[in-house]
Amino acid sequence: MAIIYIPSSSTMFPMPQKVLRQNREVVVPEEIGRARMLTLNRPNHLNYLSRALTLGQNFEKYEKDDNADFVIIKGAGRTFSAGGDLHLFYKGRNTRDSCLEGVYRMYWLCYHIHTYKKPHIALVHGMSVGGGASLMAPMKFSVVTEKAFSSTPETNIGFHPDCGFSYMLPRLPGRLGEYLGLTGEKLKGKEVVAAGLATHFVPSQKLFQLEKRLLSIKSGDEDTIRSVINEFSTNIHIDERSILNKLSIINECFSKDSVEEIIESFEAEASRKGNDWIMAVLKTLKKASPIALKITLRSIREGRTQTISECLRREFRISMNIQRAIISGDFYEGIRAQIIDKDKSPKWNPSTLDKVHDDQLDLIFKPFEDHDLELQIPVKEEEEYRWRGKYENSSYSHPN
Repeated sequence: MAIIYIPSSSTMFPMPQKVLRQNREVVVPEEIGRARMLTLNRPNHLNYLSRALTLGQNFEKYEKDDNADFVIIKGAGRTFSAGGDLHLFYKGRNTRDSCLEGVYRMYWLCYHIHTYKKPHIALVHGMSVGGGASLMAPMKFSVVTEKAFSSTPETNIGFHPDCGFSYMLPRLPGRLGEYLGLTGEKLKGKEVVAAGLATHFVPSQKLFQLEKRLLSIKSGDEDTIRSVINEFSTNIHIDERSILNKLSIINECFSKDSVEEIIESFEAEASRKGNDWIMAVLKTLKKASPIALKITLRSIREGRTQTISECLRREFRISMNIQRAIISGDFYEGIRAQIIDKDKSPKWNPSTLDKVHDDQLDLIFKPFEDHDLELQIPVKEEEEYRWRGKYENSSYSHPN
């Protein structure tokens, strides 16, 4: 699944690029020389990810196409992608597994991108959030501008960082992954590169020229692609106020064993001179869903020693159990509070961290009794098949 980011007025900026084509295609594919371009084309709806199938089909087609050497993905208009449209999940909250097919396909797409056999490039301007960021971070080359920002704010709606983020977050420096996953903190522009979620920083005024140069490349040689991007990229210098300059504190606090201990340690740091920034972060942490916080920490910790396939299979399991509300309806309550009623006052259940017990978490993480209901992607990289895990071949599309 992929979550939607709820923008404030301060996040809206002038459109840096034209909408590729004024049509109704949600994903616009183009074949230009040796390049293949995919444009997320819902600029008036923050390029919500509503066509994982279309994206997956095109990625697979291009991987098999001998005339396609590399793939570029970008967003039309002022943003890259705000993730998935939560209205769909809320609308189907009373129908079991109403969004299962979309979730299954999205996870398959994430696996596809992480294991892609040709160079792929993301050109990111504006927000790249939740599931949107899952189309940026795993790319061989991911380019961001000064207007780009990225976050995983799922705990604020009773969910968990998914779409491969339980694999990516624990592989960031120190305990930055736990920090970003639990707090939903935003990284901007150069910070995204410095943290390791993107590879290059290119000023927005050069992005269109970079795109043109990439489209003129006559081979998929990675060194050639890298050389072209390097021509347009600039060195990054992180502002001293950046959260990335607070890693010593983050590593100390967010290495604790439990969410309760993390918050307690963070509160202790907040009392020290120069740590005023912590108070706003603590406020955000304490407003998040208690069960989502505990699911997120456990998921990231497990992901630290797992493969991308293992992480995606676990995330799929967690996501389906959350959507089925087997322990809590926090996911739907979070959507209600954030984007339906917009009262920003969710009533979480359980209401506090101490009321979330390990046996509840075990039910969320527990493998399905029927193995065929797991996400059917290759578990081991040496397995020969590639696409046998599609939804069409899963038990979900052929119920008993």
